[in-house]
Amino acid sequence: FVVKPVIPFGLNDEWNVISRSIIPYVWQNDVAPGSSQNGFSDIIQSFFFSPKSPTKAGVIWGVGPVFQIPLSSSNGLGQNTWGAGVTGVALKQSGGWTFGVLANHIWDIEGGSADQSDTFLQPFVNYTTNNSWTFALNTESTYDWVATDWTIPINFKVSKLVTIADQRVSLSVTTRHWAQTPSGGPEGWGATLGATLLFPK
Repeated sequence: FVVKPVIPFGLNDEWNVISRSIIPYVWQNDVAPGSSQNGFSDIIQSFFFSPKSPTKAGVIWGVGPVFQIPLSSSNGLGQNTWGAGVTGVALKQSGGWTFGVLANHIWDIEGGSADQSDTFLQPFVNYTTNNSWTFALNTESTYDWVATDWTIPINFKVSKLVTIADQRVSLSVTTRHWAQTPSGGPEGWGATLGATLLFPK
């Protein structure tokens, strides 16, 4: 279960800062035979400084800091250490198509025995129809520079924008295939159901 609030704030007539939080609650079964874990994992908090107007080529972009906040309530649910780094996003829209990439890199800043140096890459392409259906393909790939391992899930998402009691909601279902994972990592296929509340100005 993951909550991902995205909130834009206007800095002035030319710039926005966009807050993006990832707050996961994790269930894990059979990590060791007969064992299970559940609880909050680390929060990933990003801030993007972004021009209010696209570039002349129509590119929307933003860059800024990213922070890893150790909220893990149990070992194994997250890094459970403070981290920080840089993040960026760039995208372009043309007709019903949206394509771009989101990326960040986080280093451990707490010190201690657990080193961390992780790169996250999320290239994406979406197509939205005239009747508010969206079809999206992306990966949410992570490279662990310490363990020299890739984790590469490939996601296909279908969503529909609806209005429920005057509230705009995007309902979605996502299928996921783990193309590459470290030893002992997730394998095979998975699915996710989602609901995104929209509050347009």
